[in-house]
Amino acid sequence: MSHTIHGVSVGIERHHQQMMVVMKASGTLTHEDYQSITPMLIGALQAIVQPKVKILVDITDFEGWELRAAWDDFRLGMKMGSNIDKIAIYGHKSWQDMAAKIGAWFIKGEMRAFEKYEDAIEWLAASES
Repeated sequence: MSHTIHGVSVGIERHHQQMMVVMKASGTLTHEDYQSITPMLIGALQAIVQPKVKILVDITDFEGWELRAAWDDFRLGMKMGSNIDKIAIYGHKSWQDMAAKIGAWFIKGEMRAFEKYEDAIEWLAASES
């Protein structure tokens, strides 16, 4: 008997002297997952004192959203968008480029998809020229 683990972990990591919010999505996210992630994400964003927040989203184990959770995701993006400078989506899913394009509709910062973790970190850490 197997069951799929689903949920989101949120943490803060330092890479190349930059503090970043790191999120890892697993399984199929539900409305309940979003009810627990929203306060965690707000807390992580408030803990970073630099004016431009960078986020790494790891979707290597992500399978998608339930319909109501997709709406929660959109509302969360609307709420967070103005604080976010860059979002790197890391994973091997064929739909990561689509997720980056859809996310760009409601996130004011830049969003890109990456297949390699190191490339995502380098892009996030790069200073704007």
